[in-house]
Amino acid sequence: MVKVIASSVRKGNVLDVDGKLYVVLTAQNFHPGKGTPVTQVDMRRISDGVKVSERYRTTEQVERAFVEDREHTFLYEDAEGFHFMNPETYDQLVMSADDIGDQKAYLQEGMAVMLSIHEGVAIAIDLPRHVILEITETEPVVKGQTASSSYKPAVLSNGVRTSVPPHIQAGTRVVIATEDGSYVERAKD
Repeated sequence: MVKVIASSVRKGNVLDVDGKLYVVLTAQNFHPGKGTPVTQVDMRRISDGVKVSERYRTTEQVERAFVEDREHTFLYEDAEGFHFMNPETYDQLVMSADDIGDQKAYLQEGMAVMLSIHEGVAIAIDLPRHVILEITETEPVVKGQTASSSYKPAVLSNGVRTSVPPHIQAGTRVVIATEDGSYVERAKD
């Protein structure tokens, strides 16, 4: 275990609070005009998935668990969970759908991801920043709309809804940000 100040905690870090491991979902530092600056940390207990919200003074010490970040390849999903393989040792790890959360919509077969591993168990996942998906349906362009300011709703091949510029049609491959599911640009392939 390593003691660090609360203001240095980031999303994806693993903290040891009272002997239990928590993965950090969000960490925000607040500096009010008066009073002590605080760090608001939302985290999920790894053992049972319970979400907890804690506030620490920014200079307070918190225990960060030793976690190894390793690149793995996503293989497939079944009733057991999501299966990943270490490309160097060919060892396989399984993560539950609850551990992966909303990010499961962007997982693609053969995708390289970073898994955070603590004592041989995968506890957190970090996807690539962008993925390429195809638009399956979108509304037709309405004449008179200005291209610069108006986006139209669209459905991606993974079922996620997003907004795209008016010139994008169904069947177009686009780059999507995995963090929030927003349109980045048309794919260059």
